[in-house]
Amino acid sequence: MLSYTLRRLAGLLFVLLAICVVTFGIFYILPSDPALQACGKSCTTERIEQLHHQMGLDKPLWQQFVDYLGGIVGGRTLGTGELAVKCEFPCLGFSYQMNRPVWELLLDRLPTTASIAAGAAVLWLLFGLTAGVISALRKGTALDRSLMAGTLTAASLPVYFTGLVALYLVVQLAGWLPFPSYVELTESPIAWAQNLLLPWAVLALLYAAMYARLSRSSMLETLAEPYIRTARAKGLPERTVVVKHAMRSALTPVITIFGMDLATLLGGAVITESVFGLPGVGQLTINAINTADQPVVMGVALLSAFLITGFNVVVDVLYAVADPKVRQS
Repeated sequence: MLSYTLRRLAGLLFVLLAICVVTFGIFYILPSDPALQACGKSCTTERIEQLHHQMGLDKPLWQQFVDYLGGIVGGRTLGTGELAVKCEFPCLGFSYQMNRPVWELLLDRLPTTASIAAGAAVLWLLFGLTAGVISALRKGTALDRSLMAGTLTAASLPVYFTGLVALYLVVQLAGWLPFPSYVELTESPIAWAQNLLLPWAVLALLYAAMYARLSRSSMLETLAEPYIRTARAKGLPERTVVVKHAMRSALTPVITIFGMDLATLLGGAVITESVFGLPGVGQLTINAINTADQPVVMGVALLSAFLITGFNVVVDVLYAVADPKVRQS
């Protein structure tokens, strides 16, 4: 197990290095002038020249990449003299428009995004897996057809549509919930949950529909396996066959998708945050794109890539724990 984990971590480091190379190429090599992109739409010629020196664009390309990579793993100082800017570890860039390191901006927004992602994940796993398993166990019945028709409808509705409809019906018309805003969990757990309940439900609706269909398909495939028929032939209770034998194998693909989906949402639930006006990473990304704040866009891209690859390793390790045959691969 230890050897398998170390191999996965070594592979993770290689992938992260490749991500850094690609990201550096996209944001530093492809643009005609990275300093102009970082400075924003309205910027003077003198300021652009200062940014050329601060960003190290007057150095050889290989030195720029070494400095960029060194900043991520150990922090760096941008520029020299009075214009020097300290970017602490992990230095994912510096927003010259907001005059703050990108990592600090992300830390301010991550609690909101993490709250949205965590709450929605609990709901979509609870309802999606329950609907999928019940539908598989009642294959061909009216309940099965109704659940699958409902999930297909839910999966077809975009988040911005269901979000606006939910705001009108639940907040404006019925007045059951306040208009969503972010309240710190430590400040008031009840207010935190009340304000995020609607975004959770809207976001979970889409994912629950996809997870229901995935878990149903996987469950039906597992129930047709010979070892399930053998377990039933031995006289084991149906509940034991389903919970102990079938679900453990059927939910393996769900773990993979869940790890990827959760990591993606932690990198910013862009549409959900925009619809409900929540100050998360997704809204920060939209604002950075609109103002051409390249360092922020670059930082969000790195954060998302790191989260996805990191969660992928966690999922692989969980696979190895659940299935010893995976460790030999």
